Amino acid sequence: MTPARKKRLLLIGLMVLGVVIATGFALTAFNRNMMFFFSPSEVVAGKAPTGALFRIGGLVVNGTLERPGDGMTVRFDLTDNKAVVRVEYTGILPDLFREGQGIVAKGRLRPDGVFVADEVLAKHDENYMPPEVAEMMKESGAHPEAGQ
Repeated sequence: MTPARKKRLLLIGLMVLGVVIATGFALTAFNRNMMFFFSPSEVVAGKAPTGALFRIGGLVVNGTLERPGDGMTVRFDLTDNKAVVRVEYTGILPDLFREGQGIVAKGRLRPDGVFVADEVLAKHDENYMPPEVAEMMKESGAHPEAGQ
């Protein structure tokens, strides 16, 4: 092999190695930032990972909103009309948050089955429901548009 070919082969090898490393970094970053969505039924069935960050959505069960103590901690139950998951959140709730409301919460599931939310998102008007929650409610037959 001539020195020019060796040089070209080395350059091509380094470029391929660079692309492989860049792809590895991109996939690692993607996996770290990817967040799954689970319904309360899936969480109760054990499909949601304990301790990992994910989203859960459903309706806040009427009569379950609790504000223990003087802090900003709130506890409530979330349902998809098939199963119920207890949610605990410390922080300021959105203005539109209320019982019977469709919400999506981001957080982690504790080993005791309580979902500890880092963020709670409420729908912005009476016509909007997050797509994941709307589909889940249609499957359970609880969504107003389920029969259509």
